[in-house]
Amino acid sequence: MKTLHVTFGFLPDPPGGTELYVKALAQHLETLGVEAIIAAPGRRDGSYRYEGLRVRRFGTESSALDLSELYGEGDPRAAAAFERILDTERPDVVHQHALTAACSVQLVRRVRQRGLPVVFTYHTPTTSCQRGTLMEWGRAPCDGRLDVARCTACTLHGLGVGRGVSQLLSRTPEAAGELLSRAGFSGGAWTALRMSSLVRRHHDSVAALFSLTDLFVALTPWVHAVLRANGVPESRIVVSPHGVPRATTSGPVRRREPSEALRVAHLGRLEPSKGTRLLIQALRAQPSGSIELDLFGIIQSAADANRGRKLRALAEGDARIRFLAPLSHADVVPRLADYDLVAVPSQGLETGPLVVLEAFAAGVPVIGSAIGGIADKVTHGVNGLLVEPHDSAAAWGAALTRCAHDAALVAELRRGVRPPRSMADVARQMQTVYRGVLDRARGASLPSTLEEPA
Repeated sequence: MKTLHVTFGFLPDPPGGTELYVKALAQHLETLGVEAIIAAPGRRDGSYRYEGLRVRRFGTESSALDLSELYGEGDPRAAAAFERILDTERPDVVHQHALTAACSVQLVRRVRQRGLPVVFTYHTPTTSCQRGTLMEWGRAPCDGRLDVARCTACTLHGLGVGRGVSQLLSRTPEAAGELLSRAGFSGGAWTALRMSSLVRRHHDSVAALFSLTDLFVALTPWVHAVLRANGVPESRIVVSPHGVPRATTSGPVRRREPSEALRVAHLGRLEPSKGTRLLIQALRAQPSGSIELDLFGIIQSAADANRGRKLRALAEGDARIRFLAPLSHADVVPRLADYDLVAVPSQGLETGPLVVLEAFAAGVPVIGSAIGGIADKVTHGVNGLLVEPHDSAAAWGAALTRCAHDAALVAELRRGVRPPRSMADVARQMQTVYRGVLDRARGASLPSTLEEPA
């Protein structure tokens, strides 16, 4: 069986959680005798090997697209380049892990035109949420139901437009936006006036994905709920939680002495949704706490680098806060074992994040936002603490101070940590998924073994 995995990007470019997931999945599939090829957008067409995996790049011009293409069907050049990969590789199953201007629904259409089955894993809220976080008005988790007026208002609010004005602009007729588009008006107020029609294009693209995909992989319960809220039938959803490459750390875990400072690690890309600024603000508001915070920030863009400089300025003068180089993926689990807690202050819904599972693999409890995938994985008071409200510096500061003053609590939370699922388990389940969609493509029904193994 040959599988083709489509993702946002791929190594050696700086990876995100999706790329690390796809890499591990593909490597474990190969050990099961399932050929796994990576397809990812790039500046130009090309191919290479990375850690034993075959990688195919397809060229994209996403930066040159107009708003209608960005919000709607995506980059036609990328779709044409991807089609050439389909012709060359002739996979049995295509597993798409992203929906972007380059990895658009056009790719799915071309796969289905060849009679091939498509599996789609919903990795990030950007799949269906134009705001990108699935946090309605930026504050509370959204149910994810696609509604043009509601989503238009929330999108504009996320772009800095006041809530009242956003709601007013959301009532702009979609036809008016289309007229402005044909007249060539864009940017600033014109884009705001076009937003309802642009969101409609985005929704139409997502609806096409929901209709054309044979089977969706839900990594966490909130994804399952979003899919069902938008009409995807239960028969086309399989629940398959994240896994980690190694189930447990091989080294000793840290034993904190009562006189020692609480050691906290925070890993992630330096973008607002990861909550790094909130974590720094929370610690700086608690000057008496005996806490050491190590920040392993990942920089993937000039915007990340700029945010990194601002975060360093925010932390300046506080010796408890250190900015360290990002860890290689292989070093994350062993390094986390040196800490008492891993802080995950995410400000948007995540299907992982992977760092929660990596912390558990290291035997370390998590202090995290009480939303999304974090709340699905962390049991408050058992293997970590959930902070409510998730966006409150005071609440985060109080939780950190509590752990700093109560070494027995942290030790109890550590005892509650259990090894997470492995990517080997995920690969075995996906092998069953691929067999199922192939059987259905041949006219058979999906087997009951698609359910997550016990």
